[in-house]
Formats: sequence, structure tokens, C-alpha cells
Amino acid sequence: MATKSVKQIIDFCHELFTDLEFTRARQWKDAEPGRKVIGYMPVYVPREIIHAAGMLPLGILGGGADMEVIHGDAYYQSYICRIPRSTIDLAITGKLDFVDGMLFPSICDVIRNLTGIWQLMFKEKYVRYFDTPQNFRDEIGGTFYAHELGELRADLEELGGRKISDEQLNRSIAIYNENREWVNRVYDYRAATPWKAPAFEVYLLMRAGMVLPPEEHSTLLRDYLAAAELEDRPLRDNCRVVMTGSFCEQPPLNLIKSIELAGCYIVDDDFMLVNRWLLQEVPTDGDPLANLCRAFLHHSAETAAKYEADMEKKGSYLLGLIEKRNAEGVIFAAPSFCDPALLDQPMIVRRVAERNIPYITLQYAENSGQMQPIREQAGTFADSIKLWSAS
Repeated sequence: MATKSVKQIIDFCHELFTDLEFTRARQWKDAEPGRKVIGYMPVYVPREIIHAAGMLPLGILGGGADMEVIHGDAYYQSYICRIPRSTIDLAITGKLDFVDGMLFPSICDVIRNLTGIWQLMFKEKYVRYFDTPQNFRDEIGGTFYAHELGELRADLEELGGRKISDEQLNRSIAIYNENREWVNRVYDYRAATPWKAPAFEVYLLMRAGMVLPPEEHSTLLRDYLAAAELEDRPLRDNCRVVMTGSFCEQPPLNLIKSIELAGCYIVDDDFMLVNRWLLQEVPTDGDPLANLCRAFLHHSAETAAKYEADMEKKGSYLLGLIEKRNAEGVIFAAPSFCDPALLDQPMIVRRVAERNIPYITLQYAENSGQMQPIREQAGTFADSIKLWSAS
């Protein structure tokens, strides 16, 4: 039985979402002497290793819609995506001063370069460019990735002043397995009854997982599902769409609201890939790093943020989502100047178009303010789907 209402849960998540001082993470760190916080940029890092080290993995997803970027423009060109520039502003203005280290995964050249900028700006902090394989054979990419995981483990052992045992790693893997299970339950519930779990609520729930320890986040997700089932919300004649391309720089919350207000139920998305990157439960016995390595190589999402050598397979993961979620169309929503998303888009659009699946494309920045054009575009898209399906 639900003990909290949907409003209480979402209000709490929205407070976390708008808090650029990361108060909750600061409180977690201050609660016990010696605690450390490791920040990470999207899209994927093995949070299990950070958790096993007794540290808090903290997702850093830019400054959002309300932050004015001033300092970041001195480090980056103004014509690239906004997330690295706003992240620099977060750091220079002291909002990340409590973070003990930063991981920059291999998303694109911009984030790779941000690693070097961070090392110059914060020489006393732990900084690592976290690389992932582009070859998915166990004996090649697997060997490389196992080495990367081992180095990260050793780095965090040195930073934390204690060894990370296999038992601790397996325990953390089990905790994140449970968290992914609850994340997927929320996505499944939203897909089955999108009027009961609006996309902006699900988004805020997932964003909360960037700040909270995984145990707390799993409880929050469980509470939301119980509370949402008790809500009496009207079913609308909206079309069902998958939204893709927003895996790094995040769309403004108002953009997500605008799309649903325009008549589109978002039944799947790639906003918070780190929560859903691994598609199967990771074994909790044996060598934990080898298990994490195999999970990444063979059971992880296929998106623009992950290298795909076989061009004929490009877009297969999205097509699978469309079928699984019974979606009627696709919204390709990419941040302006996002090389991975925009380079992948033509190839995936071709696969979608071959199957006569309706789609639209749009671009945004994390501080996009004017939503009326996007709402009109999404509304026209929804109307056209209804017309096509009726004819």
C-alpha cells in the first residue's frame, strides 16, 4: 500500500532536479567521516565499482535550463553542445567543490577534451577518462575493458584508502541489479499505462537516481509505482512514441511536458541510459569484473553512444523498442551540435522509414526556452499519426 502520494514523491524528485548545489549528496558525504563522492558524466560508467568502494556515484548532467553559462564559454567554443560549458560553470562557481573525483566516459571528442580541461583546472582531484571498447570480442575488447575496470578499481582503492573485495563488488552488483529491475518496472508500467505515469514524472524519478544511493532510489521507484496505481487519471487519445537521441545533454523538463501536452505519450526514451544500459542481470558470483565486462560486451543497449561495427544492425535496438512498446512513431530529439546523435540519425532514420514508421526530428539545448514551436511540431506529428492510422 502506498505511504506517499505521487505528488509528494515527484515534488521530492523535482527538488533534487533543480538543486544545483547537490545538497542531498553533500549531506550524504557529511554524514560519516571519510566518505567520498565520485561524479560522472553521461552516458555509462560502472557505478557498481564506485558503490563497492563505499563512495557515492553522482551523475552530473549539466547546469540545466536556468543556469547562465559565463565561465564555460572561456574554455569551449560557443558552437558546441552546451553540457560541457555548463558543467564547467558548475565547477568554477563551487557547486562541485565537494566532489572528490570525476569520470568522463567515452561519449565524444568534446567530453574527452573535458577530461583534460578538468585535470588542468583541478589538479588535486581524481580525474579519469573512462574508455570503453569498440571491439566486442571477449579476447580483444573484453581484455581491454577488463583492464580498464581493473585500473578504475585500483584507483578508487588508492583514493579511498582501502581494498575493494570481490565480495563487496558482488554485493554492489546485486544492489544495482535490483535498481535496474525497479527502473525497468517503472518503464514497463509507463508503457502499459502512460496516462498513469506521465513522461515528466518518470524522467524526474530517473534523475533522482543520479543523486541518491541506489538503495534509496529503488525504494523511491517502488513507492511511486504503488502511489501511481492509486491515482485516478484520465486516458487521452494520444499517440504512442519513442523518443531517442537525448542520451547525453538532457532536454529541458518543459520540452518533455510539451511533447505530451501536444498529444504524444512517450512510451520509451534514452534519457537516463546509465540506469538501463545493462539489459540483463549481472551474475553475483565468480569474478565480478569479468561479469561486468561480459555484461557490457554482450548485454548492453545499442545506441549512438556505443560503437556498432555492423551497419546493417544500426537501429535494430530502436526497432526492437518500437515493437516492444507498441509505439506508433519516433521522435528523434538530439541536442544541437551532438555529433554521436546527429551522425547516427540518418542511418537509423533509414531503418525506420523502410518500415513506414512515422517520425520527426528536432534539436534542442538544455536551456531551450521557447517550447511553442516544438509543441506545434509534436502536435502536428500526433495528428498525422492519428489520420494515417485511421485511413
